Amino acid sequence: MKVLVVDDEQPARERLRQLLDDESAYHFVGEAANGNDALKLSAELQPDIVLLDIRMPGLDGMETAHHLNALQNPPAIVFTTAYDEYAIDAFDARAVGYVLKPVRRSRLATALEQASRLAPGTLASVASDAHMEVARKHVCARAHGELRLIPVTDIYCFRADQKYVTVDHLNGQNLIDESLKSLAEEFSNDFVRIHRGALVAVKCVDRVEKTADGKSLIVLRENSQVDDKELIISRRHLAEVRRRLKGV
Repeated sequence: MKVLVVDDEQPARERLRQLLDDESAYHFVGEAANGNDALKLSAELQPDIVLLDIRMPGLDGMETAHHLNALQNPPAIVFTTAYDEYAIDAFDARAVGYVLKPVRRSRLATALEQASRLAPGTLASVASDAHMEVARKHVCARAHGELRLIPVTDIYCFRADQKYVTVDHLNGQNLIDESLKSLAEEFSNDFVRIHRGALVAVKCVDRVEKTADGKSLIVLRENSQVDDKELIISRRHLAEVRRRLKGV
């Protein structure tokens, strides 16, 4: 079993590598000091298991795990953590693999044996139960065989596109394999649903206009490339849109 080690602290990575060297069933294939490098190495090395620190600058372990799930062959994940009892209870309740820091040999061996792939929705549930941040700071798209991280702050809107969702953002468009419903729940603080097939970033709205036939239309700020015709507000959502856009 190929194992990738991810931790922002070098002594922690060295400790895990030493422990893995004593486990004949597992083969250390690489290490990363942050979430971005973990995603790149995982796509390249295709590890069976990732030992993943939770508290890291930039992409933390929970968000990194979410994006690892977007790989064509997602690895099993074992979290390494110094978190409190809320996290431990959440991991136990959801059967998510973890080892407490400082990592002990016996516990690591047990966690590696129990490592399993995370079902959709598990990470959000664990994060919520553990009082961690639930909403991601990026969404992940697969493009030309690679993972592309799109900062949520760069996104203008999400639009349902058959079985996928189109993400319109500062640097273009990408398709992601997520449901509009789950995105609406996760990013409800920053996005508003304007009709059944679109969510729009509140901060990116310039104004609401009336069309010649009396419909209400969202107009995004001038640097957006989204076709305004896609952004007609349905009657069902108009009151909520106006409430969220007060002051815009």
